[in-house]
Amino acid sequence: MSENWKNWQSPPGGTGKEFDNAAIGALAHLYRGEVYRSTIWRTRLDTTTNWAVVTLGIALSITFSDPAASPLPLLLVGILITMFLILESRRYRYFNVWRARARWIETNFYAPLLLRSCKPEPGEWQDVLAGDYLTPEYHIGFWRAMGRRLRRNYIWILGFQAVAYYGKIIVHPVPLQNLDELFARMAVGPIPGALMFLIGLFFHGCWISLALVTYAQDKKKHKSREGVSGMG
Repeated sequence: MSENWKNWQSPPGGTGKEFDNAAIGALAHLYRGEVYRSTIWRTRLDTTTNWAVVTLGIALSITFSDPAASPLPLLLVGILITMFLILESRRYRYFNVWRARARWIETNFYAPLLLRSCKPEPGEWQDVLAGDYLTPEYHIGFWRAMGRRLRRNYIWILGFQAVAYYGKIIVHPVPLQNLDELFARMAVGPIPGALMFLIGLFFHGCWISLALVTYAQDKKKHKSREGVSGMG
């Protein structure tokens, strides 16, 4: 999250606004609104994932319907899956804003309210939330968002696509006999099979690397979830 919220902090020595009945009611409605928006965007995430699964299923049906069928649909579907991943990553950045706000209210307001030993107190967390409303922006970058969607969904979709493609090459139209035959089957038009093999290695190496790098970034950023820097 941006540091812009610091511009909206309470004056030094201030105790913040006390939670009277009106404030609690308003915050409850605010929370319901954030949960509703996060639910809507969560549904949109599921939609793009479903599209990716369905298109992969269609490609599998076409490719494995006959031993003589071309494996090319499994290559083309990789482009579609990548497009769906890009769309879903953009949507995830919106979803993450509403999810983070709802979670922030839960941990700083509702959790203390439910504990018998304490009550929610005005404090710095209000400044963080207010700053996020006054200067709204994404809480996560595009590449980190893509890495999260890869690790949670698309790693399995792309992995299955790769296994299906190489499985088709190996078993159809007859079981593979040698490496030269593998490259011959992988050739696409004027593009030689060896080059297609290298392109495939590069493609899958890129998304695996992205998943690992963004995982390390997430671990570094969220190694401690305590404090106001944890929002988002």
